[in-house]
This record gives sequence, structure tokens and C-alpha cells, in this order.
Amino acid sequence: MARLDTFSELLDHPMYVVTAAAGGERAGCLVGFASQCSIRPPRFAVWLSVLNHTYRVARDATHLAVHLLHAEQGALARRFGGETGDDTDKFRDLDWRPGPDGVPVLAGACAWFVGRVDRRIDGGDHVAFLLDPVEESPPVPGRPPLVMFSDAKDIAPGHPA
Repeated sequence: MARLDTFSELLDHPMYVVTAAAGGERAGCLVGFASQCSIRPPRFAVWLSVLNHTYRVARDATHLAVHLLHAEQGALARRFGGETGDDTDKFRDLDWRPGPDGVPVLAGACAWFVGRVDRRIDGGDHVAFLLDPVEESPPVPGRPPLVMFSDAKDIAPGHPA
């Protein structure tokens, strides 16, 4: 079976913090598999690991929030990528507000949007959540440096292997 290592090792894309709320729980994780996937209508897809606590909450969520982090927010990336919501309240001591249907929106994010979950698509060990944007952050001046994959490669996933 062919692998994608040679191809994917050349990529350096933004990392995202995806948050969800459902059933009285809130969750969030660091995501590298995400992309805009339609212009008209606007659509964005985020892929969540089926091992992840955020995935289990997102299965029942109506909305997800997708956040871009400024390059200086590496500690926040480590919190959402290197800890698991099974053991930790990742939102403790963070400035956030509830968005549509209670989804956590991180106040300190460089930019963000909230999307209504249009559908879920099984992709193997990850499930895609196709999002229809319903709310977004104010415009960001310039093009700030973001937390990229190369910045997060050394973060060991917080969820069980």
C-alpha cells in the first residue's frame, strides 16, 4: 500500500484549534487536517481523530468553531494538542465565550469562525466535519504569522494512541 510520507513531509500548513459543545460538555483540540473546500457556497472541512475526546463531543454538536493561532500562541497550541479533554479542562483560565449553540469561541485567537455542521464524512481514522460558516471574527489587519505544522510537529497528541 502506498503511503503519503514523502509528499506530506514537504507540507507546512496552518494548525487550527477546533472547539465543540454538546450534551453539557465542551471540548477542543489542535487540528492539522482542515481546509476551505468550496467558494460558493462557502464551506470548510475539519478532520477529527476518532480517538479524540473532541470528536466524541463533536459527533453530537450542531456547530464547531475553528481558530487560527498567532505564532506567539504556541503554549495554547500545546494545551489543545498535547492534553486530552478526558483528563483536563482545557478551557480553565482561558478567555472564551459561548458562540452559536454554546460552542466555545476563544477570545485570544488570531482569527476564527463558527460553522454549522452540514455533514460528517468517514475518512478512516479521522472524520470530516463539513462546516457552513455562520459567524466569523472581525477582519485581521495584515497577514500575521500563524502557528504552523512545523511549529507543532513536536507536540505529542494528548489522546490515547
